[in-house]
Amino acid sequence: MGLIKEPKEIDFYVDPRPLTAKEQKMISDFIKADKKKSKRRRKTKINTNARTV
Repeated sequence: MGLIKEPKEIDFYVDPRPLTAKEQKMISDFIKADKKKSKRRRKTKINTNARTV
């Protein structure tokens, strides 16, 4: 992983506060849904390239 250069005249600030339980749940649910969606995409991609004899 490399470093990201800041554009000129723009400063990025990171807020180091801990996440709330609600925020953690929202992020967790999003990741689960995204993994489910990507699994479905991979299955259809594999099946469309399969050869039939």
